[in-house]
Amino acid sequence: MTILFVANRFPFPPHRGDKLKIFNLAKRLAHEHRLILITFTQDKEDLDNIHALDRIFDKVITIHLPKYKSILNCFRVFIGDKSPLQVLYFRSKLFSKKLREVLKEEEIDVVHVQHLRMSQYVNELKDYPKILDLPDAFSLYWERRVHRAKNSLERLFNSFELKRVVKYEKIMLKFDNCLACSTEDVAYLNKLHGFNHLKVFPNGVDLSTFKSNGHDYTQNNVLLFTGNMNYAPNVDAVLYFAKDIFPLLQKQFPNLRFVIAGQKPVEAVLNLAGNGVEVTGFVENMADWYKQAAIVVAPLRFGAGTQNKVLEAMAMGVPVVCSKIGFEGLGITSGEGAFLGENMNSCADQIKTLILDVELRQKTGELGKEVVRSKFDWDSLATLLNNYLTIVAHGKN
Repeated sequence: MTILFVANRFPFPPHRGDKLKIFNLAKRLAHEHRLILITFTQDKEDLDNIHALDRIFDKVITIHLPKYKSILNCFRVFIGDKSPLQVLYFRSKLFSKKLREVLKEEEIDVVHVQHLRMSQYVNELKDYPKILDLPDAFSLYWERRVHRAKNSLERLFNSFELKRVVKYEKIMLKFDNCLACSTEDVAYLNKLHGFNHLKVFPNGVDLSTFKSNGHDYTQNNVLLFTGNMNYAPNVDAVLYFAKDIFPLLQKQFPNLRFVIAGQKPVEAVLNLAGNGVEVTGFVENMADWYKQAAIVVAPLRFGAGTQNKVLEAMAMGVPVVCSKIGFEGLGITSGEGAFLGENMNSCADQIKTLILDVELRQKTGELGKEVVRSKFDWDSLATLLNNYLTIVAHGKN
């Protein structure tokens, strides 16, 4: 088949969720299919990395959309545009033009659209089978942002965007198939909109990168959080952990370290450094930090979907303590690689228990590796996506 990938972000280097997914799936599908990518570039780094995708895609079409243009796009709300700001941010007449040219020049068998943001370019195509692949239930993400708002102005903005997202999600009915990354997200969207054509398609882990050849479970003084540190749910999570949970642990374990590892830390995160808290900034090989960790923590208070940080840690055999947002999409019971910490005290108590029990850390880590191997390996997920694409391309959904 010839598969057209429509992506909102340039998928290299694969250092964040939306880039990771396209890169890893396409790398595997390229063995059997002809792949074409159309996507945005936003900065010089994207432009410099175009050659990195030549071994995966037969053709890469990029449209440069600098951030200032994206911001200007959002002002369309003041002239009556009802789209969510997240959709307006990625609006481009040139992208629409280039997409039409690709469809005219190439014999496309099926279109894979990444994220609700990019559905605006494909939803009206009548003659092409198409799949919408959602990283999460976007309305659930914004609903949780409303509840976590710190002040009335932030709550007003989040509510404004939530209402627009909920209305816009009806666009999913125009796709032959829609995928969301967890049973939680699928159930939420089905209940909210009355959908019945959504299917679960999880995030995955590259087991050639995140593999454990025997984790050192005697290590018990490093708590690790990983992720892009300019992403709002991650910023909120580390502020919450560093200020409310970590001090509770330091009373009993004064030598404990909380390491925040991830690119582009905002000022509020940088200011946490000190008194046992370390902020690394960009890390070339995150697996090195997982090897040093006793426990990975993921106390997210808003967001949706399956968290890569949780999957990567489990793949490395590192026990995880996470909130419902990191836990519910895994489809496991507490202790099968990750423990659920429902609030500040239960999170702290679970971490204390793990710190004091080396055998429990090892048992939890080993169970986590099995879960990831059986459910979240990119190789098996690429096969699943191949099946979804094939079915849609042949008119069976």
